Parts: sequence; structure tokens; C-alpha cells
Amino acid sequence: MADYGITGFGAYVPRLRLERAAIAAAHKWMAPSLKGLGSGERAFCSWDEDTITMAVEAARDCLGVGERDVIVAITLASTTFPYASLQNSAVAAGALALGNSVRTTDIGGSQRAGVTGLGQALRSTGDQVFVAADRLRAKPASTLEMSYGAGAGAFRIGAEGVIARRLGGGSVLAQFVDHFRATDASYDYFWEERWIRDEGYAKLVPRAVHAALDNAGLAIGEITTLVMASPLKGAVAGVAKSLGFTGQVADSLDDCVGYAGTAHPLLMLVGVLESAKAGDRILVIGFGQGAEALILEVTDAIAGFQPKRGLARVIADKVVTGDYLRMLSFYRGIDVEWGMRGEATGKAALTTLYRESHQLSAFVAGRCGACGTIQFPQLAYCVKPDCNAPSDQFSAYPLTEDPAKVLTHTFDWLSYYPAPPMVVGFVQFDCGARLLMETVDIGAGGIDTRTPLRIVFRIKESDKARGFNRYFWKATPLAEGV
Repeated sequence: MADYGITGFGAYVPRLRLERAAIAAAHKWMAPSLKGLGSGERAFCSWDEDTITMAVEAARDCLGVGERDVIVAITLASTTFPYASLQNSAVAAGALALGNSVRTTDIGGSQRAGVTGLGQALRSTGDQVFVAADRLRAKPASTLEMSYGAGAGAFRIGAEGVIARRLGGGSVLAQFVDHFRATDASYDYFWEERWIRDEGYAKLVPRAVHAALDNAGLAIGEITTLVMASPLKGAVAGVAKSLGFTGQVADSLDDCVGYAGTAHPLLMLVGVLESAKAGDRILVIGFGQGAEALILEVTDAIAGFQPKRGLARVIADKVVTGDYLRMLSFYRGIDVEWGMRGEATGKAALTTLYRESHQLSAFVAGRCGACGTIQFPQLAYCVKPDCNAPSDQFSAYPLTEDPAKVLTHTFDWLSYYPAPPMVVGFVQFDCGARLLMETVDIGAGGIDTRTPLRIVFRIKESDKARGFNRYFWKATPLAEGV
């Protein structure tokens, strides 16, 4: 049987990081015990980031600038989809320019969905993309608010250049409720921690692992690395001990990211693959209404693959803040008085979205076939005065990967903006295109003329009255080395 497995991987973690000490300090009047959990940072989404935008960024990291017309399917796993009745993976596929024939699938319902979905994808056929992303919310002053984070992990799967193949897998289904969230609820409800450890992790996980080992014809001593995510401190070490595992336990990313739900074991797997060598065997575990175990073996091809950025670089690319209320506002934990400026509802023109999706979703400009001028948006004729060639002579030119820099910028404190000030100005692309764009996640270093920029997929405007997000592309400073 020909090889089929993981051929690429990528990750995304929001640039915004909140010092946990700031959360503990905000609640010390009623929950002083949180101070003991106050070390490190946790990632959180800006107001214009959600499961879809993070999934797109992770998939871009995985896919690079290579051809995408061979991809036949994309699957997105999450428990925090922005839409309940609109296919989230279809929005991501449009942003990734995967074409109109790609199959799109959403899976969720459990934080085990990331590992389960990856295992299913590895037993499929064709060149495909699997992404898991989550943007978890926790009740203020809870221990989960301290431990939660956000992020996305992505994998390209196919038969060419396989860097990790599936050796076996096993699963156990159980009506074991460690936590739940009703469809109309804002926060997860967790059961008692000792019950989860003793009856859930200690009994269900080993059954799934042993089934996977039997399926692969391996013993636990032949596993190089164990990957398991949990929001409970020390829980994974207990599982490793019960399994008799003495190898390497993957970095939990607790100190710098926080627990990212469905995406977290895949983020950890990306981190493992970045430093893996041929012959390594990786045990990946997912937990939720039972347990799922997946065993992978790294091939020689691992030496020839590098993600565009990778987990280490996206973690290093951060804007740290101690402003707890900023996170609360972005996650709608407080209702700030924005005044009359914030009363506009921003109803989206769905007809325009459909008609212009060929250039808006994937940020595709047109290159004039007569003079080579790049223009966005594409008009009926070339914008160069001495050319005016018709648009049927244009060829597609994606702007998402083109190098760019700040040409002009303005800090606008007068217009309503969920993360004031709004920073807007002209972005100059190396290809010659010039466009008025928002610049986000700037940080203390600020920006200036000629600051290098990276183009990112974000929410352009949120229609709070109808619950619809209009997505587009924005710019963010490109930090040196990341």
C-alpha cells in the first residue's frame, strides 16, 4: 500500500497575550487563591479574530505558497464555531482559494473532535487539509479563565512527501460527562476535578491507548513522544505514569498559550513535529465522551519540510498586555458604553459578498495582461491612463503573500472601533499595488513609514444585530525573525 499521511503542518496563536497575574490581580478582592495560578501568559483573540480566521492562518502556515488546486477537501474542527447554521469551513476554503469543487466539512460537539477528525482524515484518500481551532470563553474569576487560551493547528494530508504516517488508532466511547455547554450558553460547566482524573483520565484513556497499541502492533516502550492536552494541571503526567510511559511528554504550552480546546493536542503535535526525526513514534490522545488515541511514525521526509512560520515563531510573535478589561471586552464579558458612535448595526450586503467573492475572499487582485499593472479591486478596465485594457485580459494575482510595508498611517480616535484607536493608512505592496487598509495588533513598538507588514485574515465588520461577520484582510507588523 502506498504511503498516505501528513505531508505538512502549521499553527496559529493570536498575537495578543494577557499576563495571568493581571487576571488574578483583578479578582483578588473575591478570589485571592487565583494568585497561585498567576504565572505566565495566555493567548486571547482580538475582537476581529474567531475560529475561522485562526483556521485560515494555521492553514496558510501549513500550505505555504504552493499550488492548492489539487486539494479536494478541507475539514474544520471546533467547539466554538461562529455559525451554527452556515458552514464555517466553506468561509475558510474561500479565504484559502481552494476553488469551488473542494469538499467542506465542519465537525465538533466535543474537544476530542480534533484528534478524532485527524484520525479519520488519515484513513481517507486524496490531498486534503484538516484544521482544528478554538476560541474558548470562561466565566470571570474562574480557574478556567486563567488556564484557557486560543489557537489553531493545521495539517495537509496526502500521498506525496509523507512526513508522518498513521500506524494505528483506538477509541473508547463512554457517557462520561467531564464538562458540557448547552447550545445557548456562554460558558462550559465542569464537573469535579478529582472525578475527571480518577474516573475519566485514569480509566478511559488507557483503554483507548492499549487499543491503539494493539492495532499498531506496538508496546508502550516503543513510543517516543506522548501528546495529550488537558486544562487540569498535572493530569497528563498522571496518565503517562498509569501507562508506564517513560519517554518524552510533549510541551503543554501552558505558560505561553493556554489550553486551546479542540485545537490544543494538534498545536502540541505541530510542536513535536518541528523537532522530530525519522523513526520517532508519536502517541496523540484526545479526551471527551470517551477517549481517542492515534499513533504516528515520522519518516525521512521530515527533514525536507518546514512550515512557513511554525509554532515556535507564532508563539514568539506576541503583543503582551496586562489590560484584563481589554480581553473581557473582546470576549463580550463586559458591555462597554461606546456612545452613539457604536450604535450602527453594519448590515452586510450578501449579494455583493457573493458577486465579488472571487476577489474579496482570497484577496485576489488583477494583473493587466497588456501593461502588467496590479489593481485591487478589479475594475472593468485597467486603471493605468495610457492602457485601459479590458478586464478580460487580467490574470489573477493574490496579494496575501506579497511583501508589503507601511506607506502612510493615521491613528483614529474619533471613529467607533472595538480596539481603539483604529490605525488605517496606505499599504504598499512590492508588486506595485497600493491599498488603504487597517493595521492591527501593533504593540508598544508602534509603526512607521516602511514598517514591514504581514497580511492576515480577520473580521472586517461584525453585524451584532443579525450575528453575521464580514471577513476581509488586514495588515499587521512583521516582527523581525518571526
